[in-house]
This record gives sequence, structure tokens and C-alpha cells, in this order.
Amino acid sequence: MRGQRGLRISLVLCAIFLTLASAATPAAAESGIAAVYSYHGGRTASGERARPAELTAAHRTLPFGTQVRVTNHSNGHTVVVRINDRGPFTRGRVIDLTPAAAGKLGFSGLTRVTLDVIEKK
Repeated sequence: MRGQRGLRISLVLCAIFLTLASAATPAAAESGIAAVYSYHGGRTASGERARPAELTAAHRTLPFGTQVRVTNHSNGHTVVVRINDRGPFTRGRVIDLTPAAAGKLGFSGLTRVTLDVIEKK
């Protein structure tokens, strides 16, 4: 009797630990195609003025202000960008990057990337 009770308590504690550990784990990485986008003088979805020389990006769902590490699959280069716009609206693409961010990643046009959320707002 006493052995079964101890086993149950151990299982419950293990389940609690696993639940807490998974809650602290960062969001799973997202992979797909990144594109370069730029428009001068316009406003982003967050209301900021578009600035192609800054390290910002557009994502469909991440909150504005979220910091994301973007890794270029072809060369391993990374850049941290701040989400300040919505998009991309083309199937298969996961993020639109300013020319400055794309330059840090070493590409122009399209490239395959992985996104890791660093700090979610």
C-alpha cells in the first residue's frame, strides 16, 4: 500500500515538473522563405514610418515589438529584427525583412530562413 502511494506522489511531482519545464521552453522555431521588402515614406501596420535602413520586419502574427533572430540557411548568418509590420502575404513566406536586415543575412530577393523568438512583447 505505502509503495503505491509513494509511486503516485512521484508520478504527480514528475508531471508537475514536466509541465513547468515545458512552459519555460521558448516557442518552436519557424522555418520558411524570407523576402526583402521596402517602401519609402509609408507607414507600417504598427503606425511607424517605414525605414529600410533599420533592422525591422513584417510577420503575420507575432506582436509588434517582438525580437526575432533570423538565420539564413544558405550561409548561417543571423540578424535580430524587431517586428513592426504585418505580412508577408505570399504563400510559403514567413517573414519580410528590410533591405538592412537582408544585407546582414547576405541575401537579396528570397532565401530560406529559421525564425527564433528572442523576446515576445
